[in-house]
Amino acid sequence: MSAYKTIDDLEVAGKRVLVRVDFNVPAKDGAVTDATRIERALPTIQELSKKGAKVILLSHFGRPGGKRDEKESLKPVAKKLEQLLGGGVLFAEDCIGEEAKKAVKKMVGGDVAVFENTRFHAGEEKNDPEFVKALAESGDAFVNDAFSAAHRAHASTEGLAHLLPSAAGRAMEMELDYLSAALANPQRPMMAIVGGAKVSTKIEMLLNLVGKANVLVVGGGMANTFLFAKGMSVGKSLCEPMLADTAREIMAQASASGCEIVLPTDVVVAKEFKEHAEHHVRPATAVAADEMILDVGPDTVNEIAARLDAARTLVWNGPLGAFETRPFDTATLEAARYAARRVKDAGLVAVAGGGDTVAALVAAGVEEGFTYVSTAGGAFLEWLEGKELPGVAALRKSAS
Repeated sequence: MSAYKTIDDLEVAGKRVLVRVDFNVPAKDGAVTDATRIERALPTIQELSKKGAKVILLSHFGRPGGKRDEKESLKPVAKKLEQLLGGGVLFAEDCIGEEAKKAVKKMVGGDVAVFENTRFHAGEEKNDPEFVKALAESGDAFVNDAFSAAHRAHASTEGLAHLLPSAAGRAMEMELDYLSAALANPQRPMMAIVGGAKVSTKIEMLLNLVGKANVLVVGGGMANTFLFAKGMSVGKSLCEPMLADTAREIMAQASASGCEIVLPTDVVVAKEFKEHAEHHVRPATAVAADEMILDVGPDTVNEIAARLDAARTLVWNGPLGAFETRPFDTATLEAARYAARRVKDAGLVAVAGGGDTVAALVAAGVEEGFTYVSTAGGAFLEWLEGKELPGVAALRKSAS
């Protein structure tokens, strides 16, 4: 990852290192219920600590609106981190000012501290220069390990990189490496699977991917809009008729760039959307007026599998059907499991991300079977759209 400095490029022994992590984790009744994001930050925290740094962790939590709200405190997160590290973690009641200074003064090399929610200050989301300076007073260097927040130009995600020697943490480094391998310089053929409900939410992503992928599989509700744009009846299915021209434009751009778009050739339909509703497999050309498409059919799954057999790289965002409701999860689960087998048996590089996608991979039992699964949410989607992320761009500039 030569375009970015990493922890290897920083002298951290005895230094105060501000580390931007994403500890905006699910919590209930004052306890963390999913520690995945905390766990992903552990390699960076532990490495810096072992190297003798004073490790100061910065994060947002919730949406307190620029003012203090005890319900949005990072205290429960600090307690969970202490459990995971198996050692003491200091907690500062503020991320700037006297409370921050008192906490830093107590620290010696190897110590770890969590500063209170950066969003307790309006200057965080405004990327206010004075707030950035106040944060920077506690650090000698800055490590950004929060790719999931890198699409936001906030004080602790972007501003600090302009004031302190900066580098990517290990989780950030891994994310950038895998995403670059999947999009910037993929092994070919490169295949993308994009699903989800609406074309309108993924226009930029689709337009970007047709210029990069050799094959683009379109599934989910958005596939209905493409079928409609090709003149097919989609009955009562979720569809965006007003975006038919957009779908045709995407297909035209794909053709011009040599990207083959794969649409469902058969579909699973029902007359009502509920668990275990009576359902049937139909050719995509034979959907009745009172039916709705809720999944792609077995022939389409077989076609996806055949494309996976030929692919060297896979990027996946979005389910192929209404996977939260059985049996309309079938295609997504089968395709995910087949992709995981190709990773194991044939060395397919498979990168996936997005909330629904991660949930689907977990449901399929293959989240560990993909090469890399991003939990970055919005940042992952913007990366797929081809946008430059402020938090990443700032690290690149600092590395020049």
